[in-house]
Amino acid sequence: QVQLVESGGGLVQAGGSLRLSCAASGRTFSGFAKGWFRQAPGKEREFVAAISWTGGSTYYADSVKGRFTISRDNAKNTVYLQMNSLKPEDTAVYYCASAKSATWLPNEYAYWGQGTQVTVSS
Repeated sequence: QVQLVESGGGLVQAGGSLRLSCAASGRTFSGFAKGWFRQAPGKEREFVAAISWTGGSTYYADSVKGRFTISRDNAKNTVYLQMNSLKPEDTAVYYCASAKSATWLPNEYAYWGQGTQVTVSS
């Protein structure tokens, strides 16, 4: 069974930090790149960060570069998104997704989690 489960979301004040986790099972993890996307109310889903299967390559949206860090622990089948210096505009539902290669294109991701809410108060 293919499954991606996000956790770690919540309410935080501006300037604070959160770490999101994405636990994967089945064929969604081994050999696959992972990405994080987010969707705010009334807006389209947007790319946040991606990481290759080996973890050797990472990519970030300009809006989060220098503040967010994507990483993975293949032994634990888990991908992380460390979010620092959070801003109110980071408020969104964050989704984890799995793809054959690390990319910012959402259509390249075949499997998606259900999402976790991140709310940043000003």
